[in-house]
Amino acid sequence: MKKETIIKLQDIYKSFYLSNKKEIKILNWINLEVKSWDFIALMWESWSWKSTTLNIIACLFQLTKWKYFLEWEDISTLDDDDILSYIRNKKMWFIFQQFNLVSNLSSLENVILPGIYLWIWKKERINKWKKLLNDLWLGNKLNSKPWELSGWERQRVAIARALINDPDIFIADEPTWSLDSKNSIEIMELLKKLNKEWKTIIMVTHAKDVAEYADRIIYLKDGRIVE
Repeated sequence: MKKETIIKLQDIYKSFYLSNKKEIKILNWINLEVKSWDFIALMWESWSWKSTTLNIIACLFQLTKWKYFLEWEDISTLDDDDILSYIRNKKMWFIFQQFNLVSNLSSLENVILPGIYLWIWKKERINKWKKLLNDLWLGNKLNSKPWELSGWERQRVAIARALINDPDIFIADEPTWSLDSKNSIEIMELLKKLNKEWKTIIMVTHAKDVAEYADRIIYLKDGRIVE
């Protein structure tokens, strides 16, 4: 199967202004091309604004100047929240550094949430999500709240939630940040398995051993790519 370009960032520029009107540059004319089934790791030095880059890819930030092509469609000027929400929910999914689970919901209920917005029928939804949680060794934690889970278990719930709408692109921000070395390896093996199942992974990490799971490592310094 031929690999196609699915994300293209062209001359991305992002800045903000201080109260004295001084401009602070965050990203300086970034150009990045991601092909289907790539596994890319972004690494950075201080003040490289790595999370800003991920938020741009995930359509969470507006840019000062930009061209963003998703599957060859220019979405640079989209300002329709419903369309952008659909893209984020169906085309890609963000695996957050802090997990972002809803504290008063069970593991199963947290995983169910994204499917509700896409009108997946309840019976199909619950059966599919129970299977996912079982596949991730969390079958005995279906009714557990996030505060009853370890960091390793919470990350697995977050990944199950990401899988439920079957997105093509996974965006992972420091997916092993709170885990010990054993559980970090298990999470990275899981992401590698997803990549081999035709999923595109874009990951930010500061850990060299984690980055080495990727097929391509990109370094950011002073808001620029130095690959």
